[in-house]
Amino acid sequence: MVFAKRLAMLREEKSMSRRDLAKALNISYSSVSKYETDVRFPDQETLKAIADVFQVSIDYLLGRTDIRNFYEKSDVIEKDCVLESGAHDSYYNIGLPDEAIRQINDYIEFIKQKYKTEGN
Repeated sequence: MVFAKRLAMLREEKSMSRRDLAKALNISYSSVSKYETDVRFPDQETLKAIADVFQVSIDYLLGRTDIRNFYEKSDVIEKDCVLESGAHDSYYNIGLPDEAIRQINDYIEFIKQKYKTEGN
Protein backbone atom coordinates (compact mmCIF):
# COMPACT_ATOMS: atom_id res chain seq x y z
CA MET A 1 0.00 0.00 0.00
CA VAL A 2 2.97 2.32 0.55
CA PHE A 3 3.74 2.36 -3.17
CA ALA A 4 0.17 3.31 -4.12
CA LYS A 5 0.07 6.17 -1.60
CA ARG A 6 3.49 7.50 -2.54
CA LEU A 7 2.72 7.39 -6.24
CA ALA A 8 -0.49 9.37 -5.78
CA MET A 9 1.26 11.85 -3.45
CA LEU A 10 4.15 12.43 -5.87
CA ARG A 11 1.79 12.87 -8.80
CA GLU A 12 -0.31 15.39 -6.88
CA GLU A 13 2.79 17.28 -5.71
CA LYS A 14 3.70 17.81 -9.36
CA SER A 15 0.11 18.82 -10.16
CA MET A 16 -0.13 15.99 -12.65
CA SER A 17 -3.33 14.23 -13.55
CA ARG A 18 -3.41 10.48 -13.95
CA ARG A 19 -3.63 11.07 -17.68
CA ASP A 20 -0.51 13.26 -17.57
CA LEU A 21 1.41 10.54 -15.74
CA ALA A 22 0.14 7.83 -18.08
CA LYS A 23 1.34 9.86 -21.05
CA ALA A 24 4.75 10.51 -19.44
CA LEU A 25 5.17 6.79 -18.79
CA ASN A 26 3.66 5.70 -22.11
CA ILE A 27 1.12 3.50 -20.35
CA SER A 28 -2.66 3.58 -20.04
CA TYR A 29 -4.69 5.74 -17.67
CA SER A 30 -6.16 2.51 -16.34
CA SER A 31 -2.71 1.22 -15.34
CA VAL A 32 -1.94 4.40 -13.39
CA SER A 33 -5.32 4.17 -11.69
CA LYS A 34 -4.71 0.53 -10.72
CA TYR A 35 -1.24 1.37 -9.35
CA GLU A 36 -2.67 4.16 -7.18
CA THR A 37 -5.50 2.01 -5.85
CA ASP A 38 -3.16 -0.91 -5.10
CA VAL A 39 -4.97 -3.22 -7.53
CA ARG A 40 -1.87 -3.76 -9.65
CA PHE A 41 1.90 -3.26 -9.32
CA PRO A 42 4.11 -1.99 -12.16
CA ASP A 43 6.71 -4.12 -13.91
CA GLN A 44 10.39 -3.39 -13.38
CA GLU A 45 10.79 -1.06 -16.36
CA THR A 46 7.70 0.97 -15.45
CA LEU A 47 8.90 1.20 -11.84
CA LYS A 48 12.22 2.62 -13.05
CA ALA A 49 10.38 5.08 -15.29
CA ILE A 50 8.19 6.24 -12.39
CA ALA A 51 11.30 6.83 -10.26
CA ASP A 52 12.82 8.84 -13.11
CA VAL A 53 9.71 10.96 -13.67
CA PHE A 54 9.57 11.96 -10.01
CA GLN A 55 13.35 11.95 -9.46
CA VAL A 56 13.12 9.62 -6.46
CA SER A 57 14.74 6.31 -5.65
CA ILE A 58 12.90 3.04 -6.12
CA ASP A 59 13.52 2.37 -2.42
CA TYR A 60 11.53 5.52 -1.67
CA LEU A 61 8.67 4.41 -3.92
CA LEU A 62 8.59 1.03 -2.17
CA GLY A 63 8.65 2.53 1.30
CA ARG A 64 12.07 1.13 2.20
CA THR A 65 13.34 4.62 3.02
CA ASP A 66 11.99 8.10 3.56
CA ILE A 67 14.92 9.63 1.69
CA ARG A 68 13.52 10.55 -1.68
CA ASN A 69 16.73 10.59 -3.62
CA PHE A 70 20.06 9.12 -2.56
CA TYR A 71 21.81 11.15 -5.22
CA GLU A 72 21.37 14.32 -3.21
CA LYS A 73 23.91 15.17 -0.55
CA SER A 74 22.61 14.37 2.89
CA ASP A 75 23.65 16.04 6.10
CA VAL A 76 25.53 12.85 6.99
CA ILE A 77 27.67 12.97 3.86
CA GLU A 78 28.60 16.62 4.38
CA LYS A 79 30.01 15.97 7.85
CA ASP A 80 33.72 15.43 8.26
CA CYS A 81 35.06 11.93 8.53
CA VAL A 82 38.42 10.74 9.82
CA LEU A 83 40.53 8.94 7.27
CA GLU A 84 42.90 6.10 8.16
CA SER A 85 45.73 8.59 7.96
CA GLY A 86 44.03 10.63 10.69
CA ALA A 87 43.22 13.48 8.31
CA HIS A 88 39.74 14.94 8.26
CA ASP A 89 37.89 15.08 4.98
CA SER A 90 34.40 14.67 3.58
CA TYR A 91 33.30 11.72 1.48
CA TYR A 92 33.06 14.00 -1.52
CA ASN A 93 36.65 15.15 -1.19
CA ILE A 94 38.35 11.76 -0.95
CA GLY A 95 37.66 10.77 -4.53
CA LEU A 96 34.87 8.27 -4.05
CA PRO A 97 32.75 7.63 -7.14
CA ASP A 98 29.03 8.46 -7.08
CA GLU A 99 28.10 4.78 -6.72
CA ALA A 100 30.22 4.51 -3.57
CA ILE A 101 28.50 7.59 -2.14
CA ARG A 102 25.10 6.01 -2.87
CA GLN A 103 26.18 2.79 -1.16
CA ILE A 104 27.36 4.73 1.90
CA ASN A 105 24.03 6.54 2.03
CA ASP A 106 22.15 3.26 1.68
CA TYR A 107 24.12 1.71 4.53
CA ILE A 108 23.71 4.77 6.75
CA GLU A 109 19.95 4.67 6.18
CA PHE A 110 19.89 0.94 6.95
CA ILE A 111 21.75 1.46 10.23
CA LYS A 112 19.52 4.41 11.19
CA GLN A 113 16.40 2.33 10.59
CA LYS A 114 17.82 -0.69 12.41
CA TYR A 115 18.68 1.20 15.57
CA LYS A 116 15.58 3.33 15.43
CA THR A 117 13.42 0.20 15.74
CA GLU A 118 15.73 -1.76 18.04
CA GLY A 119 16.97 0.89 20.43
CA ASN A 120 14.15 3.43 20.65
